[in-house]
Amino acid sequence: MTEANSLLVEQIFRDASFLRTLGIQLTAFGFGWCEAQVPITPAFYQQHGFVHAGVLMTLADHTCGGAAASTLPVDKDVITVENKISFLRPAIGELLKCRCDVLRAGKNLIFVEATVTVLRKNEPFTVAKASSTLLVIPRAHTPATA
Repeated sequence: MTEANSLLVEQIFRDASFLRTLGIQLTAFGFGWCEAQVPITPAFYQQHGFVHAGVLMTLADHTCGGAAASTLPVDKDVITVENKISFLRPAIGELLKCRCDVLRAGKNLIFVEATVTVLRKNEPFTVAKASSTLLVIPRAHTPATA
């Protein structure tokens, strides 16, 4: 993985103000994979007391973007064009973690899979599996306005 890839993955997380609002943090990454996490707060709960699907999807989507970005040439970036998520069990616990792995990085499209787990009393439970298709786009060299 190049230094440019590392900087892009870090930038993708740093410059997304919505992630800062939720508290999503980049935890680790390498060529073709990325991990992130977010502490669960009461603000994340839906009407039944589980973490809202939107939080799970946001964590998976952005972490998939980080994994995809780790495979790019220096002049490219990615944007999501399709997501699918399956919710396997309610997310109840203290911390959400996501691990994403690139399945195939083509010239124009990158396919990534995600596993979202929740830590409940220090025991991990898989709560969702997601897949994402990302479009390779030219990299904008303008600073974020956030």
